[in-house]
Amino acid sequence: MTQQLAPPPPVAPAGTPATRRTVVGILGPMPRYVLKRLGQSVLTVFLTLTTVFVLIRLAPGDPAYAMAGPLASTEDLARIRVDMGLDQSVFIQYLRYLQGLLHLDLGTSYSFQAPAFDVVLDRLPYTITLSVAAIVLTTLVAVPLGVWMARRADTRRELAANAVTIAGQSMPDFWTGLMLITLFAVLVPVFPAAGFTTWSSLVLPTVTIAVLQIALISRMVRREMVGAFASPYVTVGRSRGVSERELIWRYSMRNSAIPVLTALGTRFASMLNGVVVVEVVFAWPGVGSLVVRALETRDYPLIQATVLVTAVLAVVVQLLVDLCYPLLDPRVRLGKGTSK
Repeated sequence: MTQQLAPPPPVAPAGTPATRRTVVGILGPMPRYVLKRLGQSVLTVFLTLTTVFVLIRLAPGDPAYAMAGPLASTEDLARIRVDMGLDQSVFIQYLRYLQGLLHLDLGTSYSFQAPAFDVVLDRLPYTITLSVAAIVLTTLVAVPLGVWMARRADTRRELAANAVTIAGQSMPDFWTGLMLITLFAVLVPVFPAAGFTTWSSLVLPTVTIAVLQIALISRMVRREMVGAFASPYVTVGRSRGVSERELIWRYSMRNSAIPVLTALGTRFASMLNGVVVVEVVFAWPGVGSLVVRALETRDYPLIQATVLVTAVLAVVVQLLVDLCYPLLDPRVRLGKGTSK
């Protein structure tokens, strides 16, 4: 008796609901997660700008007085306030600010007499350059150092390295910067002490920032890797003859990468907001030193433009870090937490 074979199921044509469900299954919740995070980011930036707008107007100080000087008359101050739009109520100023924000018109800087947004964009490449150099140096030093400390946990060499990282974590940025200037710009004049004249000017401020970051990140890597080394999969892999290098970098580091990446992303976002102390010490022409000048002169448009640019950069960096999680650990499903 011949067995009858069942006919093959019909193939759904392109564009049918079955095909769309397959595409959605492949993509997963990623698009929905990205849209949700973008909405949260826009709300975060908006609330940040609103808070800064209110706080700088509640802070003591008069922009008109800071611009006119102590010898200005009452009539001069009144005229300057009218020119700045400060004679109107805070609510009207806020509405005008929102209207300009929709067109990326954040007003004219009081101290530079130029569009505030353009002034910030002119300084931004210097801060980005310094931040990228510092985070690259931090990653190249802190990750191997943390792995080295984890492999030698509770030994004398690890305790000595731990003491050095604690010392680096305890030193303030301005003190580290001044010591580096004294050593490598005064006593041994190898690098420039201030400003940005050549690429060698980048060395001292980069090292100043990286000292603290290396101390923080290396201790985190050490803690995560010690836990990974004690995991059962490492023991099983070692019993099967997997090389020590593969156990460290392919298995242990991959399982420890998410918290380390989160820490690096957070530190990088904070650097993009302007490393104020370091930029002031080294006279670095970045956003941090620009903020100091804007606060001294009560330059409202410049402060608000700086906050807008740095807040957008910070949320973009955090979003990119989140999107990298599934690449490091396939068990992570964005929007659903960790599965499987």
